Amino acid sequence: MTLILNLESSTEVCSVSLSENGNLIDYIESDEGQNHARLLSVFAEELTSRNHFKFSQLKAVAISKGPGSYTGLRIGVSLAKGICFANQIPLIAISPLKSMSAHVGSNPEKYAIQSAPDLLLCPMIDARRMEVYTALYDRNLKQVEAVSAKVVDSSSFEAYLGKHSVAFFGNGAAKCRTEIDHPNAIFINDIKTSAQFMCSLAQKAYENNQFEDLAYFEPFYLKDFIAGLPKKNILRK
Repeated sequence: MTLILNLESSTEVCSVSLSENGNLIDYIESDEGQNHARLLSVFAEELTSRNHFKFSQLKAVAISKGPGSYTGLRIGVSLAKGICFANQIPLIAISPLKSMSAHVGSNPEKYAIQSAPDLLLCPMIDARRMEVYTALYDRNLKQVEAVSAKVVDSSSFEAYLGKHSVAFFGNGAAKCRTEIDHPNAIFINDIKTSAQFMCSLAQKAYENNQFEDLAYFEPFYLKDFIAGLPKKNILRK
């Protein structure tokens, strides 16, 4: 029995799932905003408790590695490392872009994309303004275009849309809908990052011994963290 705890904290969604041999057992999540520091460890404890498991029974912890929210990623990785160190189990890192693509690609009927054999999958995580974190995958999850931070305009993905149907989804896709106007563009609503979607990828990584170095692993931020400036100068002369 391969029991894996999956943690997703790369976006506004705080999500934890438990999987056995790659199959989802149970999950808890909230999309009410950046509450990861308060909720992620609570969800992990509740999930294992209500399914009558202990952390010591886990074979690995899988973490969403990014890109995404700087703060959310750090919280998720910190919790994952703590559980792994305490129980002497390996750490697995999963791309949230790839996990969303795995979910959409494995449910073609649900998302009405079964009639597009040349389909490309384009997950998008909201960044700033018209920028998104994105990548392109084929139906077999082979990466067609590497993960990047892309400013979306009317010419974005033009070369791919001329030859393929492209499905856009994720919390960054909605704001791109008015920019990407092409008959081969398919927009799928209500797809968010979720620990539910990590199960099969985490299992495959476990079976292939694709583990991270616990001491040195860092999230994939893609861009440097830029702290916001305070709106008011609190210290006055």
